[in-house]
Amino acid sequence: MTFEPEQLGQSRTDLAEKLRELRKRAGFTGDRLARRCNMSQSQISKFETGKKTPKIVDVERILQALDAPPQIVAEITALARLVNTEWQDKRSSWRRGMEKRQAELASLESEATELRYFLPSMITGLLATPEFIRASLSHTPGDPSKTVARKLERQAVLYDTSKSFTFLITEQAARWAIVPAPAMAMQIDRLISLSRLPNLRIGVIPTGTVMSRGPMNTFTVYDGRLATVENFTGRMVFRDARDVSEHLAVFSLFEGHAHFDEEARMLLQQWAEAYR
Repeated sequence: MTFEPEQLGQSRTDLAEKLRELRKRAGFTGDRLARRCNMSQSQISKFETGKKTPKIVDVERILQALDAPPQIVAEITALARLVNTEWQDKRSSWRRGMEKRQAELASLESEATELRYFLPSMITGLLATPEFIRASLSHTPGDPSKTVARKLERQAVLYDTSKSFTFLITEQAARWAIVPAPAMAMQIDRLISLSRLPNLRIGVIPTGTVMSRGPMNTFTVYDGRLATVENFTGRMVFRDARDVSEHLAVFSLFEGHAHFDEEARMLLQQWAEAYR
């Protein structure tokens, strides 16, 4: 199924209607279907009215209980995957105000206890110096001062020892110069300093590391429940367990090729010295 961001709302309605239609066509009452799926009747009702979005595993149980043909299973499963994906385009974020986006990220960070970041292209704001943050916002409309302040406020979460953070950073990301050389040296020095926090791990992947997967995009995994993927025009939010698990598996692969602790600090120090 083709992904069309503007159709996500309609897809939720379509999924609800198709599930209701399929149940009726099979001659099942909501209560009978609920019993066969080991769900409550109210849960089935919420799925069919669009009041609640079913996970893919829920949809699969319903389709199995209704003995749906393979073609219908493929169609509705694809629709369910789309419904469990959210698209957030950058222009909408700009219209709403970048500070609101920062509040949303702060909420995600406050709710999670284990956070994993794969950074193939540039440093994330959580690890950035004020000068680096301001430079990274140069392409956004309006006065970035409030957004810079909000990003700096968010960095306090790194010192919450009830949480654990793992950042995987490619050499390209660490050395991508969006600020002048002296400021880049300070930015890399900050990575070295943060790597000593007891609840924070920074892994670096030097250029030339042989790997079977390419670093396609920046992504973050919050616990095992949600993954976000960023590109130039916005971000996708994946809530389906299979999508989250796949990102965790990719993260684990990259993590196995990264250098941590003193090895990472030695590499970072070399890269910082190159800018001095």
